[in-house]
Amino acid sequence: MLWVALILPPRPPAPVADPAAPPDHPWGICPDAQSGLAVWCLQFTPRVALMEDAVVMEVEASLRLFRGLPALKTRIADEAPDLGAVGIGWAPSATAALVLARCGVQDLGGRLLQAVLDPLPLQAMSAGAEHAESLSRAGINTLGQLRALPRGGIGRRFGAPLLAMLDQAYGLRPEAHAWVALPEDFHARLELPSREDHAPALLMGARPLLMRLCGWLAARHAGATGVTLRWVHDSMRAKDAGDGGSLTIRTAEPIRELEHFCRLMAEHLAKTRLLAPVGELRLEAVGVQALTEESASLLPDAVRTGESLYLTLERIAARLGPERVLQPVAGDDHRLEWMTRWRPAADGRGAGRRRPAACAAPAMPEPAFLLEPPLRLALRDHRPHYQGPLTLLIGPDRVEGGWWDRVPTRASDAAPPTATGAAASVATGAPVFTAIDPATDAAAQACGHRNVVRDYWIAVNDNAGVVALFRQPLEDGGSAWFLHGVYA
Repeated sequence: MLWVALILPPRPPAPVADPAAPPDHPWGICPDAQSGLAVWCLQFTPRVALMEDAVVMEVEASLRLFRGLPALKTRIADEAPDLGAVGIGWAPSATAALVLARCGVQDLGGRLLQAVLDPLPLQAMSAGAEHAESLSRAGINTLGQLRALPRGGIGRRFGAPLLAMLDQAYGLRPEAHAWVALPEDFHARLELPSREDHAPALLMGARPLLMRLCGWLAARHAGATGVTLRWVHDSMRAKDAGDGGSLTIRTAEPIRELEHFCRLMAEHLAKTRLLAPVGELRLEAVGVQALTEESASLLPDAVRTGESLYLTLERIAARLGPERVLQPVAGDDHRLEWMTRWRPAADGRGAGRRRPAACAAPAMPEPAFLLEPPLRLALRDHRPHYQGPLTLLIGPDRVEGGWWDRVPTRASDAAPPTATGAAASVATGAPVFTAIDPATDAAAQACGHRNVVRDYWIAVNDNAGVVALFRQPLEDGGSAWFLHGVYA
């Protein structure tokens, strides 16, 4: 077996006793820090336990999953200090790993366990620290010297727990641990070391909470579509400041990438103003969903550099605003100008990345580019003209519908006066076309809906190329031809 021990530092004493504070830990460490570190460790192995002032985990079965022992050692050494760990030890038993971590010895270094533990001081083992003063008067200062004494005399003089822990450290007696259970929901809190007056500075305290979240998500094989960061104002605050504030960050699809969460939170905190100094942070997961892992390949994969497109779009939307980063979504409508709907790219629905459902091919090819508004054409010898006479190739294709599409009549149904173009359409939920709404003509305003009756044709000439036309009946009983689109 291969055990890892992560040591936490003692918590500094509070200047004033708080009756509402949780009870002190027997080893003087922060209970929230220890439980948070344990949750983070659960992404590596389910065999995680709390042991004195540390968190221990058995990772022998997880080495191949994390690309071998050197890679796992590097990752834990890089990330664990951000969660408060001040010492890391690797050994065949949990007690030995705990002793090594307290003495600043990272691992065995290719030597035997006995050769590494023998010169270490008694104070590194909790059972030995209780009797270190009595043993030092007898000249016993190291674990090797204690192990050389007669076991019967040690048991009668100092008790069986000292021998039991000594045997567990040397791997001569089995250890029993109460494994940490993965919580069903994620809620984490962190008391800041000092009061913060500026929102961007909260990211330093939020990052350890996000690391715990990503570890919890990895252990559940899940991702989150958002996080909620709450902060608690200091007791010495203005009356109108309130108890605190919150910030919710949404993502387009479930993720658990730490750096992406941090970048999004940094963008949002840069635009946040605190009403009072903050002393405590709390983090909650939003929209936890199962995350499908990518299967590895036996063949060499293409080297991927940088972040994916949707992560980049989310970061840009967080900086510029969601109404400025839009994605097209196919709409269930036969009218060409309303077939495309535009929504914020980071609205959390991810509709633009889902594979569209299979549908029958249209009776006529649809143009790639539309004119807004359609251009009315002149008639010469009963033929529509656009850069010359047009020859009708395919048609007619009747499109009739839109009676359900009501024109807003109240001021509350329309977009705010300050919102224009795409922003106005996003605000009202109406579809957007080429950054503006399709024009609503006087006839639609008069009847109160956008119903259309059109006969579409595909036409061509040498100058204009292949274009899409439609013939529309007029109120006087006649008809008119309009150019609506161009084929690429």
